[in-house]
Amino acid sequence: MKITGSINEAVEATGLSRSTLYRAISAGNLKTVRVGHRTLVRWDSLLSMLEAA
Repeated sequence: MKITGSINEAVEATGLSRSTLYRAISAGNLKTVRVGHRTLVRWDSLLSMLEAA
């Protein structure tokens, strides 16, 4: 199982917009990891955010 994914993968997996995901990141509700220039979403954080909604 993957532990991170790109913003685009998170959009596809959840149906949420990129803007919604970036707002969640800015608000501290979604954890990410920077690898070089890439921003990767932690799947555990994404699942936790969705479960709390």
